[in-house]
Amino acid sequence: MALRPSPDRHVKDDYPWWLVALVTIGIVLAAVIVANDIYAQVFRTVVNGVGVTVFVTLVAFVLATVLGLGICLLGMADSQVLRQIARFYIEIIRGIPILVLLFYVAFVGAPALVAAYNFLISPLVTSGMAEPILVRDLSLMWRAIIALTVGYSSFIAEIFRAGFQSVDLGQIEAAKALGLSRYRRFRSVVFPQAIRVIFPPLSNDFVSMVKDSSLVSVLGVADITQMGKVYAAGSFRFFETYSIVTYIYLILTIGLSLALRRTEKWMKSGKRSISVASLRGRRASADDSN
Repeated sequence: MALRPSPDRHVKDDYPWWLVALVTIGIVLAAVIVANDIYAQVFRTVVNGVGVTVFVTLVAFVLATVLGLGICLLGMADSQVLRQIARFYIEIIRGIPILVLLFYVAFVGAPALVAAYNFLISPLVTSGMAEPILVRDLSLMWRAIIALTVGYSSFIAEIFRAGFQSVDLGQIEAAKALGLSRYRRFRSVVFPQAIRVIFPPLSNDFVSMVKDSSLVSVLGVADITQMGKVYAAGSFRFFETYSIVTYIYLILTIGLSLALRRTEKWMKSGKRSISVASLRGRRASADDSN
């Protein structure tokens, strides 16, 4: 029978022996890469895809966050039509695997988008002021970014919704009683308190996107996984190649996880929540100054 600590007892975090073990293994593998010519050659080849992986992840995550926030606000609108549109988008996109979405956007969505763009600018094309674009003008990398943006935006929208709804309704009603506008209530009351609930799952999605960015290799995008696939296919050194690919991804994901976890602890310990009482005090001081 497992013993559970008392709820009023302060439980300290365990010493991160797992991190010590991972760092030790990482140092050993780094020494092997330096000492072994085969591993060194594989590493020099695969590491060329790190820049593409980082670029795809950062751009797609920023766009997915902006789109997810917009879908969330749409789902919390006063209009039932807007709410139903947001819910329809979320349920449809969440039901499609990311890999299927990549293929759909790359080979169905991109041609449709190019055709729609050419149709809209057709008067400009006729007058000679613009030229139509071809499907090949939209690179596979940007098709992959669009697919990741669309796929993750639905999950991020739900994260924002859960965070906003976690704020006590009494705080919002009190802010209304103080005469704060809707934007001011969101900026000063809702968002500062909701961000503590939003940040942990949002950071987890960021780390997940780093891993899911490896799926863009199916489109031939030269990321870490694609560079490894090309090298392994030409040299038949599958063990060495995919060991290096795994090693690089672990460095990225574990490093990000530790940094984001530290940021989360800082947010919990270093920032105070914005209460309506403090807003009342700020408003009173502002009125006195005026």
